[in-house]
Amino acid sequence: MSNTQPSNQAHSADQAPDGEDQLNARHQRRMQRKKALMDEKIEQAQRETGVLLVHTGNGKGKSSSAFGMVMRALGHGMKVGVVQFIKGAMSTGEEIFLRRFPEEVQFYAMGEGYTWETQNRERDIEKATIAWEQGKKFLSDPTIGLVVFDELNIALKYHYLDIETVIADIDARPEMQHVVVTGRGALPELIAIADTVTEMQVVKHAFKDGIVAQAGVEW
Repeated sequence: MSNTQPSNQAHSADQAPDGEDQLNARHQRRMQRKKALMDEKIEQAQRETGVLLVHTGNGKGKSSSAFGMVMRALGHGMKVGVVQFIKGAMSTGEEIFLRRFPEEVQFYAMGEGYTWETQNRERDIEKATIAWEQGKKFLSDPTIGLVVFDELNIALKYHYLDIETVIADIDARPEMQHVVVTGRGALPELIAIADTVTEMQVVKHAFKDGIVAQAGVEW
């Protein structure tokens, strides 16, 4: 009996490496299949053109993602145009930072604050219209590689701007120019023409637990 137990333990120890080897082999086969699928998709996606991206949804991160793309574009030597709708009553971290690069980034914060603060539809329409005039200048400039329309979705949702006019202006932009539109409640018409649409979802948010909005996180 005393010789049996060590033998079983040795047998179990011998099996462990085999199980790990099998797991590694299955993983390799899975990744090989995935690589073949990805290589095929990459082979089929060879057209280069400017894209329209829409970041929407109730979750945090829409503008943050857009400004992450600004950093990426600058890293590739592209020039960037930014128009912020709604925002403008207070300076944001992204505005403060990007104004350090006036040769690379043109930044226009052209709103007067959140709609529940302004409470003046006519004034909001006026500001949005002026902002879109600046946006059209960016959309007609082939030297600008990336245009960010931050919170444009809000202006469209409240009908401060005509959606068909906005779509026509975006469609008429230079071929290689990229456009990012952010804000909750993206209209179906805009989603329909976008190349990439991302919806941010709320899982948890500190504000619901009574934590105040803070510099460097919310603005």
